[in-house]
Amino acid sequence: MDKNTLIARVAQDGEDRLLLARILDKYSQMERRSVPAATGFLSPREQLLAQALLNSAGVREGYRFDGGYEAAERKILIFLPDWAQEPPEEPLAFLRASFRGPDRLTHRDILGSLMGLGVARERLGDILVSEESADIVAAPSLRAFFLREWSQAGRARLTVEEVGREDLRVPDLQVKTVRDTVSSLRLDAVASSAFSMSRGRAAELIAAGRVNLDHVPCLKGDRPVAEGAVLTVRGLGKARLVQVGPLTKKGRTAITIERYL
Repeated sequence: MDKNTLIARVAQDGEDRLLLARILDKYSQMERRSVPAATGFLSPREQLLAQALLNSAGVREGYRFDGGYEAAERKILIFLPDWAQEPPEEPLAFLRASFRGPDRLTHRDILGSLMGLGVARERLGDILVSEESADIVAAPSLRAFFLREWSQAGRARLTVEEVGREDLRVPDLQVKTVRDTVSSLRLDAVASSAFSMSRGRAAELIAAGRVNLDHVPCLKGDRPVAEGAVLTVRGLGKARLVQVGPLTKKGRTAITIERYL
């Protein structure tokens, strides 16, 4: 199957086509030169698209996704030639920006500071914010730049140092467990339970394009939600349908949801 046909089977819009073309180019580069090749950082939705592309192309091995730690959200896709079980060099950079002051920096503060330095989002992985520091997963080409140029975020002065992969400070996830019953497993019903809002409000947000189902925008309130599915509502956060239980005596479906705080 040729490149354009493969991309057409997976892409949903022009941006998807450009992304998938770059991924195939990296794969071709690895095969042509017989050296590892890696993409920029991919969002969860982009990872799903990349996986679908590789499945369609019949590529079953010789690649992996890597975000620096097991639960990473943003990851690069690394293609490895037959001779390499692992990349010969660390494919990621890990940096810690320490800060002190009355105001704790947020993910938005850190990301805004990096964007202000002209760093492209695809060159940045997860940003892990703790009490007095933020650990950054980034492209190795940014290592020297960060150590030399990144000294401030908002009003806070930063001290930046390189750390190892094993030294990343991954904050514990804060999760609220929601147990409820729904009349059906429609997206609007599940979103209503997950984010404590009326079903009508959930339907409005879905129609406005503010709701993602498994990292893909969904405009249909009646779309079925499967066990394990991830719901993201812009401005409200993320939740996962962890369990679908039996029907109650009133014919409603019991569900358990984890909402990430």
